Amino acid sequence: MNKLDEVLTKGVQDVLPTKESLRELLLNRKITLYQGFDPTGPSLQIGHLIGVRKLAQFQELGHRVIFLIGDFTAMIGDPTDKKAVRTKLSKDDVIKNLRDYKKQVEKVLKFTGSNPAEIMFNSAWLSKLTFEQILELSSNFTVQQLLERDMFVNRLKEKKPIYLHEFMYPLMQGYDSVAMDVDMEIGGNDQLFNMLAGRILMKNLKNKEKFVLTMKLLVDPEGKKMGKSEGNAIFLSDSAHDIFGKVMTFPDPMLPLAIELLTDLPLDTAQKVGPMDAKKALAYEVVKQIHGEDKAQEAKSHFEKTFQKKAPDYSLEIKNKKTLLATIGELVGSTSEAKRLISQGAVDVDGKTIEDGSHELKGKEKLKIGKRIFVTVK
Repeated sequence: MNKLDEVLTKGVQDVLPTKESLRELLLNRKITLYQGFDPTGPSLQIGHLIGVRKLAQFQELGHRVIFLIGDFTAMIGDPTDKKAVRTKLSKDDVIKNLRDYKKQVEKVLKFTGSNPAEIMFNSAWLSKLTFEQILELSSNFTVQQLLERDMFVNRLKEKKPIYLHEFMYPLMQGYDSVAMDVDMEIGGNDQLFNMLAGRILMKNLKNKEKFVLTMKLLVDPEGKKMGKSEGNAIFLSDSAHDIFGKVMTFPDPMLPLAIELLTDLPLDTAQKVGPMDAKKALAYEVVKQIHGEDKAQEAKSHFEKTFQKKAPDYSLEIKNKKTLLATIGELVGSTSEAKRLISQGAVDVDGKTIEDGSHELKGKEKLKIGKRIFVTVK
């Protein structure tokens, strides 16, 4: 498989109108493409890394890449997959959230060199639209089209409110394509409706084809997307040790998908080396992309020395007089993961399973966390 075909295949869910027509276009000229990232929190998540990696692959092929920060759309709130209306953000909230976005992705997406990625903000055009222009844009869509979205159908069944500004979100995202005059938008397959809105506007307002490339989502074996809503998010602002440790908790069935979406490793890595070594290779590659190779090696060594034990060995000591929840949270890198371990009975104190996170540690206890973590509290 050549480089172009690999970019159009690996991690890709679908291409509209067709993959063949996009391939033909890419062979004939350079294109402009983008993905939008709404700053609804102070850190991007590992799911965002999937799109950033795909942008970087197109950048490597010489195409013009735009990293769009949805500072205006973040204040509206994307209703995709939401069972209730999002909490609206202020302009100050959004500005604070987006502060470190470039820093979090600049080891993957290049903002310098001969073909630098561009950063744009959709407030530059959306905040300037007049009410007359908004009405004209909205005439390109019907209420029936918008009501067909699954989350709106479910809310109607449950008699939950659907606010008018939520209807406007796909229109705003769609106008981004028009304002930047792009050839293609990429995003997770859950963003298909919003991306198609841009395709409609490009055809109606510019008589131009806009390609849509959807990416597979990083989901657990039950089909739940990794993220804040499910409490299993891995943030790009997390430390190298935390990211490595969290990736190591991925269930084995997730490995082939995670390797495909987050690394350049061979797709059959898990089959060749086994789940444990494949998971460590995956964790190493993810950390390397976010924090660099030195931090990745350090995190790998730390994990192998501290957590990967074949038999109980309480040689690791910690100084702590905190609650069990706080202690476990420090060791595994996340309070939510600590709560999960404690609630599932995976934590023993002096040989007794403790499911109360408020249990106070006095000192001299021996903790067993899961199957591999053994510590003595001093």
